[in-house]
Amino acid sequence: MGLMIRSMPASFRGNIDLAVKHYSSLFKLPSYKGTITCLFVGAVLLGFSGNVPLSPSASWFIGGFILGLCVFTASLLTEYFSSRLLLRKDVILNLRRCLFLSFFSNMLLFTFILVAHALLFYFPNLDLFIKVVSLGFFADLALRFLVIFTVSFSGTLRKFLSGLLQPSALFALISFAQMKNFLTFYTLYFLLAIAFSMLGVWLFRKTLDNVGMKTFGVPSLKLFRAFLADWTESFEQPFEEILEQIGEERDINVSLLMFRGKYDNKLKAILVVPNLHPGPFKNIGSSPLPELIQALLEREAECVVSVPHGISGHELDLASQDQNKKILDFLSRALMEEADGFSNEASPFLMVERKGAKAGCQVFGGCVLLTLTLAPETMEDLPLELNDIISREAEKMGFSLAIAIDAHNSINGPFNLEKATMIIKEAALSALEEATRLRNEISAMRVGAGKFLPEDLGLKDGMGPGGITAVLVEVDGRRTAYVTIDGNNMVSNLRGKILSALREMGIECGEVFTTDTHIVNGVVLADRGYHPVGEVVDHEKIIEYTRKAVLEAVKSMGEATAAWRRVIVPKVKVVGEKQIGDLGLLTDRVAKKAKLSSIIFIFLGSAFMALSMLL
Repeated sequence: MGLMIRSMPASFRGNIDLAVKHYSSLFKLPSYKGTITCLFVGAVLLGFSGNVPLSPSASWFIGGFILGLCVFTASLLTEYFSSRLLLRKDVILNLRRCLFLSFFSNMLLFTFILVAHALLFYFPNLDLFIKVVSLGFFADLALRFLVIFTVSFSGTLRKFLSGLLQPSALFALISFAQMKNFLTFYTLYFLLAIAFSMLGVWLFRKTLDNVGMKTFGVPSLKLFRAFLADWTESFEQPFEEILEQIGEERDINVSLLMFRGKYDNKLKAILVVPNLHPGPFKNIGSSPLPELIQALLEREAECVVSVPHGISGHELDLASQDQNKKILDFLSRALMEEADGFSNEASPFLMVERKGAKAGCQVFGGCVLLTLTLAPETMEDLPLELNDIISREAEKMGFSLAIAIDAHNSINGPFNLEKATMIIKEAALSALEEATRLRNEISAMRVGAGKFLPEDLGLKDGMGPGGITAVLVEVDGRRTAYVTIDGNNMVSNLRGKILSALREMGIECGEVFTTDTHIVNGVVLADRGYHPVGEVVDHEKIIEYTRKAVLEAVKSMGEATAAWRRVIVPKVKVVGEKQIGDLGLLTDRVAKKAKLSSIIFIFLGSAFMALSMLL
């Protein structure tokens, strides 16, 4: 039986990781205190450089320092005015970022003034000095307009005034300080600098926006601004609106395996395995969905809920919180409906290994549960086609439902998708064959479930809000543990350590899963953009927390029955395979285009200088 493995999934996983790596350090600015210090130092340097001519003396030093204090005060006041009035509703450009932009643009102007001083030393021509300084104002304005027009969500006029206000104050200060040398005509240079800088920014942005328009029908910088809004302020709406626009509709399958007490009929635990991808990052789309599902069903069913990763990839990232709500609504309704029937029998757990791929298998009545891993080798997202093959084969063998879990529990270097899929398929199909035999070995089961929330671990540690859950199934005296950790993958060999610790507790077999939640992505400066479970947390601590969840499960052990169900959620907007790949690549495409297009500013700067020479 052949399995078509498209090359795209491996590449777009890399593309998304590339985008995360590009953006993970965006707006990583100093604290308010650090920003104010930088602004003060830069302003003083600008004050000294603007005190013409350079003639080191006590009066020159005092004059330069006073001018620097004035520059500092003007920068503080103008940026405060901009952030509190002109940009008061802006998502990204808060006061700290505006102040840092002032510092950066001040240092750019300072550089040009130093060049002007050097030229003045060799060519004692004050008019030439003014023209070079005016070129500095062109660069200053171009930088400010580019940043503000690209990043701000405010209206065009507000953005223009915000970009213009601080440089205008500096121009007025320097002109006043040099009143004896200042000619009204020099104001024309500043006005030309405004015009040329605005033209340059418009051309530059237009060029970059065309890349996104050709790819998605969305301007590149609109996408960039939406990305930044979430990355810096966790404001997901603008980016999700774009994902809704470019996405495609798919039917989403979610499988449920429910356990309830044999005598009290109360639910003890639910395994929820969604065939969607909890990404792409941070709080965007379905990134927080595992914990949302867990919280909803725990509240409604009053039992432990585990949400391990189903077979899927980034192409099945949901586009928005609205799409998450569709999934949650369907699951809530499914929970309220009476299951077709509960079985009080299960088979022992069996592990099949083929060429390094491990497939765990346990039968619950007419349902077969499969766990898939390559641990200790890297285990990453698997193609949805593999899930389809497993389901078809299980149906041929007489099972009403096959639930396949991508354990997503080991990361250890590169991942060969095609090779991994083939050997996992071989192991899974072998496990299904064993499952037909296991149906003859079923007997009564006892089930317990527990949960532990590590209060000292958070997203930056790679631990999602869902914590650690454990579902124990005992058949013929043999206990199997299904442990789910709310994280995005796990460092290699931690799985083995956890299973070894469980064996010491009398639990013979089982598997450790992660939810693959991407809510942990984009919150730390790391090579991957996130920390897998166990990368920055002591393994013994994670093992101890897992023990606590398992001990709680042991305490709740009792005779149980199981029911299973597949929920199909129609017309869910997902990002889509091509779109998610292009989104990842767009970052590099725009970066390369920006490097080439930066010549626009060089050309206009040269034109500005040439025109000023003629005036």
